[in-house]
Amino acid sequence: MAGSSFFALFDDIASILDDVSVMTKVAAKKTSGVLGDDLALNAQQVTGVPVNRELAVVWAVAKGSFVNKLILVPAALLISAFAPWAITPLLMLGGAFLCYEGVEKLAHKYLSHGDSPEGHHAARAEALQDQAVDMVAFERGKIKGAVRTDFILSAEIIVISLGAVAGADFTRQVMVLSIIAVAMTAGVYGLVAGIVKLDDLGLYLSRKPSRPLAWLGRRVVSAAPYLMKALSVVGTAAMFMVGGAILTHGIAPVHAVIERAAAAVGGGGVVQALASTLLNALFGIVAGAVVLGAAGLAKRLLRKG
Repeated sequence: MAGSSFFALFDDIASILDDVSVMTKVAAKKTSGVLGDDLALNAQQVTGVPVNRELAVVWAVAKGSFVNKLILVPAALLISAFAPWAITPLLMLGGAFLCYEGVEKLAHKYLSHGDSPEGHHAARAEALQDQAVDMVAFERGKIKGAVRTDFILSAEIIVISLGAVAGADFTRQVMVLSIIAVAMTAGVYGLVAGIVKLDDLGLYLSRKPSRPLAWLGRRVVSAAPYLMKALSVVGTAAMFMVGGAILTHGIAPVHAVIERAAAAVGGGGVVQALASTLLNALFGIVAGAVVLGAAGLAKRLLRKG
């Protein structure tokens, strides 16, 4: 009897772990839109820091990210337990913010003329060379800014993950959100550390006596800036795809129209899925532009008031 109870308990644990594994994969897939931008943004935030301090700064931001998630995960679980009706509106807000952030990035890049990337690099170089600048304060300021940005991105990840496990019991929700929080933080900042030191790796290899290694090192150094740009582009596109999909799934009539339009394209499941993704992204761009316009109008009204 005791043996059968033990095996029943073991079977229950295995079932929970299997469910958690499946739900974690779903949640990770749904949060992929945030990760590309998270990687590029955090890698860019660390630039301008002295080379010997880059990893220390990444580690400090990673610790701040863990603290953010220690706040956000319990808050999300409390919402799920006591106000489950709020999950969908929060999810919609997260999707709208993703789209808004994507449009804001595009607007800043193509419409803004007074705040160029070259200006940012020049300011950082000047700060590093100016002996009057307190580099400890400079570094702390960058860490605080990166942790604040991480809080917003982490909130998006946790809310999207919560939406993926909204129908599960409390135990499974705790396990999935905890795994996502730890895995995403470790994964993102581990990759950020690798990205910011990629040029150092290339430089190290370029000085090797072996010609193939030296050639590889030079290619790594020349490819590092393009990698950053590619991450930024992919991250922005993913923000529209994921954010748009979240919004359209929450607006039944729009979702139905997109599904009918994708089905009308024909060409099999892959083509239809691609058409649906592109339509969701287009909706995300429009939604982000509307939110950006509304935010700009609100700022003007507040200034006048």
